[in-house]
Amino acid sequence: MSVNQSVESKDYPDKIWTRDFILICLANFFIFLGFQMTLPTIPLFVEELGGNDKLIGVIVGVFTFSALLLRPFAGHALESKGRQIVYMTGLGVFVVSVGSYAFAASIVFLFLMRILQGMGWGFSTTATGTIATDIIPSKRRGEGMGYFGLSGNLALAFGPSLGLTLAGVMSFTYLFLICAALGLISLLLSSKIQYKKVEQSPNQTTAMKLDVFEKTALQPASLLFFITVTFGGIASFLPLYAEQKGVYGIELYFLTFAIFLMISRTFSGKIYDNKGHLYIFPPGAFLICIAMLLLSWLPGTFVMLLAASLYGLGFGAVQPTLQAWAVEKAAENRKGMANATFFSSFDLGVGTGAIIFGQIAFIFNYSVIYLTAAISVFLSIILYTYYYIKGRKHQLHQHLQN
Repeated sequence: MSVNQSVESKDYPDKIWTRDFILICLANFFIFLGFQMTLPTIPLFVEELGGNDKLIGVIVGVFTFSALLLRPFAGHALESKGRQIVYMTGLGVFVVSVGSYAFAASIVFLFLMRILQGMGWGFSTTATGTIATDIIPSKRRGEGMGYFGLSGNLALAFGPSLGLTLAGVMSFTYLFLICAALGLISLLLSSKIQYKKVEQSPNQTTAMKLDVFEKTALQPASLLFFITVTFGGIASFLPLYAEQKGVYGIELYFLTFAIFLMISRTFSGKIYDNKGHLYIFPPGAFLICIAMLLLSWLPGTFVMLLAASLYGLGFGAVQPTLQAWAVEKAAENRKGMANATFFSSFDLGVGTGAIIFGQIAFIFNYSVIYLTAAISVFLSIILYTYYYIKGRKHQLHQHLQN
């Protein structure tokens, strides 16, 4: 760390926008841009290779499940090997795997490379959330994670639309090479960050022999699962669904979603820091539920964009709130594992949604996908209510004992 940075940190201990925070946001932006460009185009690529809805669901789902399996290892490595090696290794694997899509001539090869991409994604995204947590002052964690999330949201604002546009004017070969190049930019930016060093302390909690999750993060992670099931349905099948119904402007859906998601991020983090998750999660989940019901109906472009707006507002509030909640009660040497637990739940939700919705689309139709997604969100609201009542009873019991 430079002298200027040290002075800056002492003078402004609660400052969010430091040099390292800007670098991690930029690195996160470029890797997410490359990722988001592949999100709506992979299903189209699978179709071009001769795949059906079931195969689309499996190809999308295997990526998230491979990321899921690697996250606990990433969480341990972050605390034992350090942030930098985990993050840069993940970025490197992502670049190689996405670049290999350019030469995929069969679904089998694409399937194998999706597994490899999931491994890189599991390492890099677990690391980046932990690195951001290290950099952001603890008193402003909700606000800071909201701003950090904007870097991924900016990529979401342009990535899917840019990917779909480029897929219409160039071959998938050039598209995937561009996505890999964006990952390479992220890798170069990440090399400039001053990372937190691994510290061994006698006060650290003892890890269990079979240690695959952080207990303090389980409640927000379980809620996230039911929310991100919806993402699997949108990422995998919305472009195909809109085309089937003759609804135009699918590129505008992703842009609208990202704009409202960014708007939500600008104020939801502050509300969380000041008032807690009660003022964020229930209303945010309700908006997501309404958005899914609108997509199940989908009579035209206006309703699709209205659904995008509500989904953006809801998801933009809920996701960073749950992430801040997941890491706030974890011990210092368990922040990496808390982030791993959080993102594992994210992956599990997206992967489960993609695979199940692929079966639903094959047996029924695309509309049933979003009706099922609405039910999943409603279940998250019920589960949150249970957690909240249980927590209040525990607080009251502790208060009476004191």
